[in-house]
Amino acid sequence: MDSLRGQLLIAAPQLVDAFRRTVVLVLEHDEDGAMGLVLNRPTETEVVEAVPSLAEMTANGDVVHAGGPVEPTAILALGDFEDPEEAGSAVTGTLGLLDPDRPAPELRRLRVFAGYAGWAPGQLDAEIAEKAWVISPVAHDDPFIDGDLWPVVLQRMGGRYALMASMPADPSMN
Repeated sequence: MDSLRGQLLIAAPQLVDAFRRTVVLVLEHDEDGAMGLVLNRPTETEVVEAVPSLAEMTANGDVVHAGGPVEPTAILALGDFEDPEEAGSAVTGTLGLLDPDRPAPELRRLRVFAGYAGWAPGQLDAEIAEKAWVISPVAHDDPFIDGDLWPVVLQRMGGRYALMASMPADPSMN
């Protein structure tokens, strides 16, 4: 099995469950299953309110993002590290998860997530085989983009994906 760690999963239009129009950064993917963070589901809760200990590492007014339906009270912080060796868990390039037990690392930026997306062994691979997800390399800025990341990533992929990107969020509005 080829690991998808560090790749993006873009929800196909036919995926209409909780993952509708989501973009997920895969954090782990192996024979034991997969784990990722939904990048494009901001909440209205500011980091300073929810996780005051991380507020000084984020920009003023930054909000917590809903990282997925699994363990919604779990907090994960995805950072762009000056030195990737300081990450608690490396994801790809300079992106990694913050280790709350390590001293404050040098960060370019940080995004805070509540919960994560998780898949049982073989589940994600089956969903990909069913064409529920489109796989794309992550661009360095993707985890930190505000706004609707779903059409941005599809447009960047070009071809038939660029056409998919132009689909309205609510097809009944077409």
